[in-house]
Amino acid sequence: MVDLDTRELEYFVAVAEELHFGRAATRLAIAQPALSKAIRRVESRLGVQLLLRTSRQVSLTPAGEALLHHGRHALNAVAAAAQAARRAGEAESEPQLRLVIKPGGDGNLLSAILAEYGRTPDARRVDVIFGGATDRADRVRDGRADLALLYAPFDDLTGLDHETLHVERRVAVLPPDHPLAARGELHLADLAGETLPRWKGVPGTDDSGRGPVVADVPQLLQLVILRRLVAVLPDSLLQPRHPDLAYRPVIDAPPSRLVLAWSQNDRRPLLAAFVDAAVAAAAASVGADVPVG
Repeated sequence: MVDLDTRELEYFVAVAEELHFGRAATRLAIAQPALSKAIRRVESRLGVQLLLRTSRQVSLTPAGEALLHHGRHALNAVAAAAQAARRAGEAESEPQLRLVIKPGGDGNLLSAILAEYGRTPDARRVDVIFGGATDRADRVRDGRADLALLYAPFDDLTGLDHETLHVERRVAVLPPDHPLAARGELHLADLAGETLPRWKGVPGTDDSGRGPVVADVPQLLQLVILRRLVAVLPDSLLQPRHPDLAYRPVIDAPPSRLVLAWSQNDRRPLLAAFVDAAVAAAAASVGADVPVG
């Protein structure tokens, strides 16, 4: 017997990620009372409490944490199955590739990659899709995209194969009058007492509970200007430099890797040709470093 259908699972995942019934209902485009009723029905059917509700907040129980973890994978698997069926049904049409990137998150390599791929035999159209700070890997896993440019170790590469295109240093971004801005370089220990951002949708970034939640780099930079936080990011994500901020290399921070990722189950020659072109383009661009100022 199946205890949950995909719609109920989608409802629960939305509430578990938002931790707010109103926001989850808006995201799902349904009425909040109907969403609350659906979650209670799921809890009753499973015989466990998934959410702790008070007048001020919603939090997950251990059972809820488990269902969120496995539920995300289940929804991704269902979406991937549907996409695979569509792809098989469209086999006679002209194939194409969909590459998802974060705005500004290509390490200045995208033009070179597309040009290199365009010179390969049987090159096909590449649709470039702009994703958010945290959803690009999921788009590949569930079939909405064929490839993604991701940053390791920040993005989750579970279920994906990948090639490293570029390794770069990480840089602290600070208000210009911050005491640490007077130094030429920093160590991680120098930032131990600072308020750091929490990335929306990224587990483990909010352990301190101190920093504001951010969704993208432009929002983060505005918060640094307002002296709400400081941040450490891959160098290429901070290009071009904002004139009202200071940038200092963090010399003992683990380097960031820009990677091209795709599903472990995707063995199409079309995709392999694009990966080879991307690796070649990245190798040709080695040495084009941007100084930190």
